[in-house]
Amino acid sequence: MPVHVIVGAQWGDEGKGKIVDHLSERVQIVARYQGGANAGHTVVIPGKGKTKEKEFVLHLIPSGIFHKHVVCVIGNGVVLDPVALMSEIDQLEKAGIRIEGRLFISHNAHLIMPYHKMLDSAREQGAQKIGTTGRGIGPAYMDKYMRTGIRVVDLLNRDVLREKLTRNIEESNILLHKLYNSEVLNVDAIVNEYVEYDKKMDPFVKDTSRFLNDALAKKKHILAEGAQGALLDVDHGTYPYVTSSNPTSGGACTGLGIPPTAITAVTGVVKAYSTRVGNGPFPTELKDATGERLRETGGEYGATTGRPRRCGWIDLVSLEYSIRVNGIQRLAITKLDVLDDFDEICVCTGYVLNGKRLRSFPTDIHTLNSVVPEYRTFKGWKANIADVRSYKKLPRAARTYLEFLQRALRTRISMVSVGPRRDQTLFAS
Repeated sequence: MPVHVIVGAQWGDEGKGKIVDHLSERVQIVARYQGGANAGHTVVIPGKGKTKEKEFVLHLIPSGIFHKHVVCVIGNGVVLDPVALMSEIDQLEKAGIRIEGRLFISHNAHLIMPYHKMLDSAREQGAQKIGTTGRGIGPAYMDKYMRTGIRVVDLLNRDVLREKLTRNIEESNILLHKLYNSEVLNVDAIVNEYVEYDKKMDPFVKDTSRFLNDALAKKKHILAEGAQGALLDVDHGTYPYVTSSNPTSGGACTGLGIPPTAITAVTGVVKAYSTRVGNGPFPTELKDATGERLRETGGEYGATTGRPRRCGWIDLVSLEYSIRVNGIQRLAITKLDVLDDFDEICVCTGYVLNGKRLRSFPTDIHTLNSVVPEYRTFKGWKANIADVRSYKKLPRAARTYLEFLQRALRTRISMVSVGPRRDQTLFAS
C-alpha cells in the first residue's frame, strides 16, 4: 500500500464485498472506482450477544462503511443512480450506521436518469440482448462518452440541468416512442425530481480526486474496489457480452483520479468454482445436475436481480489471463465450503480448439464458444469446513486443491473464505 486494488478475476460475483469488508480493518479509505447499481456486494455482519447477524446488500456504497474508522468514496468513474444511493443510505442509517462525514461522492460522477433505465430495458427486450440488469448503466456510459451526460455537478445549476435534459430527453423520446412505443418523458418533472435529490446528496459531494490525493500525501492507506469482474471489462472481457466500464485494476486510476504510481498491491478475488450471469461464452459451464448442485449449494442467485447464475468448474486459462491484465499479485479464494460434499472436483487446465491446445485465453466470442476445456480431477474432501479457523487445519484434500491452483497460476493465495461471515476467513501462510 498506500493503494491496494481489489478486483474480481472472473465474471463478477466472486465475493469481493466480503473481502473488502475484511481488509477495511487495516485502511482509512475505501473507494469505488467504476460501475453502477447493477452490481451487488453482500456482507454479513456477525451479531453480538443476543443480537442476530445481519446481512446487507450494497450496490454503490463500498462495504468499508461497516467499519467506523473508514471513509468511503464513490469515484468519478461510477455512474450514480440517486434512487439507489438514497435507498442504501436510508437502509444503513436505520441499521444505526453513521454515514455523515464518512461518505463522499465525486462531483464529476455521471448520473443515471430515468430514460437510461427505459432505454436499457427496451433494448433487452430485443433480439440483440446481452443480459444486462436493465438498470441504465450502459446508456449512462454511452451518454458520458458522447459528451452529453449529466454529472453530479450539473445539479447545482437548474438552468444548465434543464438545457441538458431537454436535449437528451428529446432524443430519448424519439427512440422510446417510435421504436418501442413507450411513454413520453417530461423535462420539468425530471428536473424537479433531481433537484430534490441534489438537496439530499449535497452533504456528500466532494472533489474526491483531490481528497484521495491529499490522503496519499499524508500516507493514508486506501482500498480501491471495482464492481463486476475482469472478464466483463469493456476492453479486456468477452466483448460484446461485457459491462460498460473497466473493472480491471487500471480502471482504479481513471475512475478515482489517482496516479498509477500510487498502486502498490493488487488482489484478485476468485470463487472456488466459476459462475456467470447473463449471456456470453462460458467454457466450463455445467448444464447438468452438477451445475444445478453448485447453484443451489452456493446460493448462486444475483444479489441485485435474483437471476440464477450459470455455474461451472474453475477455469485456469481465464484466470491466467486475468492475472496478467490486472497485475494480480495475490489471490483471495471464496466459497471453498460450497465444494464440501463433492466426491470429485474438476479444474480446467487448458482449452483445445480443432485438436490443438490454445496457449492463451481468446477474447473473441466465436473462438471461445468453440473451445473444449481440458480438466484435471481432484478428490473431494467430504467434510464441513465452515468451522475451520486456520488454513493448516483444512482437510488435506482441500489444501491439495488450493496448492495446485497456486502452483498452476504462479500466484500466492493469501486468503480463503469458508463461509459468508467475517470470522469464516482464513489467512494462508
